[in-house]
Amino acid sequence: MHRRHVTGARNRLDLSDRVQVRIVRKRLKVSEEDLAKIVRTAGNSIAAVAKEATSRKRLTLPGSQMPPEETIASIAKSEMVR
Repeated sequence: MHRRHVTGARNRLDLSDRVQVRIVRKRLKVSEEDLAKIVRTAGNSIAAVAKEATSRKRLTLPGSQMPPEETIASIAKSEMVR
């Protein structure tokens, strides 16, 4: 019976382990490049990586939430008239 010998701590992310990287990427829904950037900033602790990934997701806005240019122009005109 062959068992995989696990080296290192369970709560550390090893970027050379393709299976572990794939699982973490799927769980956090980030690309491989984004995961590498997060590991560089937060370290290789899985908890720290997860925390950093969620905070980065909160900082990005989903799509453009700006009103159309016509609306902005009409408001600017009405404020200039005053």
